[in-house]
Amino acid sequence: MSTDQCNSLRKVFMQACQLDHKVIVLQSGSDIWSNGIDLNTIECSDNPADESWENIVAIDDLIREIINCESKVVVSAMTGNAGAGGVILALAADFVFARDGVVLNPHYKKMGLYGSEYWTYLLPKRVGQKQALQLTEECEALVAGQAKNLGLIDDCFGETLEAFKATVREKVKKLVVHEAYHKLISDKRLLRLKDETKKSLDSYRDEELKKMSEIFYSGESDYHMKRHFFVNKISAKRQIESNWNIINYKCVEAKPVLENA
Repeated sequence: MSTDQCNSLRKVFMQACQLDHKVIVLQSGSDIWSNGIDLNTIECSDNPADESWENIVAIDDLIREIINCESKVVVSAMTGNAGAGGVILALAADFVFARDGVVLNPHYKKMGLYGSEYWTYLLPKRVGQKQALQLTEECEALVAGQAKNLGLIDDCFGETLEAFKATVREKVKKLVVHEAYHKLISDKRLLRLKDETKKSLDSYRDEELKKMSEIFYSGESDYHMKRHFFVNKISAKRQIESNWNIINYKCVEAKPVLENA
């Protein structure tokens, strides 16, 4: 999702939070849930380093709103595949459902990125610190059933898109009329307060963005090279033959100020 798309979705989500509804469902298209920041838009921008920074800040802003939504139950309904920050985006919700057969790639390393989106908070919260590091370092893909077994998502179901959507609707209806709904909201607020007291969201964000800034604005990083090859579908052979000089590839020296990110 591009910077503009992240900002637009954040505004719509904030508006939905003001409505008199008990549950907000985030549902994707049939093919893709999200793959995080938009590498294509970044590649085509005048300054990929700056656009990378703006995009990661925008998606972080969106996810922070989802995490901090204390008046509604939020559900991620993943009808399509997800990768990198797109997987973490789903984890910001209270309940995460995926269609059977959906493939998740909860890692950033192949693109030369450390990752942000509050993954250092959300991923260990779901699967534990050890498993979180294994998922991000080994860069293995997970089908929905495997993700459920690990605790990464809450459930997977639906052989077809229609069946998945129908089951999501039924689950949401049960949440709305469930006698323990208000306890769900209360427990959600208490857990967020407990987590915030232990370590603030700002701390997770600052630590992640510091590493991402170093990657975006460093001549030592291979992110810009890997993104260029990926977006332009350059084969492994052509990559080897390419005389790549990352410092000359639209990379600027100035770094953004993290305090206002």
